[in-house]
Amino acid sequence: QVQLVESGGGLVQPGGSLRLSCVASGTIFGFTNMAWYRQAPGKERELVALISRGGTTNYRDSVKGRFTISRDTAKNTVYLLMNSLQSEDTAVYYCNAHPTYGPDYWGKGTLVTVSS
Repeated sequence: QVQLVESGGGLVQPGGSLRLSCVASGTIFGFTNMAWYRQAPGKERELVALISRGGTTNYRDSVKGRFTISRDTAKNTVYLLMNSLQSEDTAVYYCNAHPTYGPDYWGKGTLVTVSS
């Protein structure tokens, strides 16, 4: 059983930056994908960014060029660097680990609020 713990959320002004971290209790190397999702109030959870085992990354269109997903397998950690934050980025951000077999693992989330 792998546990995921997110950190790094908070209140930031529009145009600012934050870096989210997701620490796994076990190795992340075996997962097919690691990803960040977000859920804004009253909206569905949506995929923000994904990094595959091979290192390929994918982003939703609205964050391309602003967000960067990365990982440090030695630290069992996945990061999400968020630049040029906008009010529309306000949400709870969740870390996700997708194994080859079995159900996904989820963290409890970290709140990001973009407001002046």
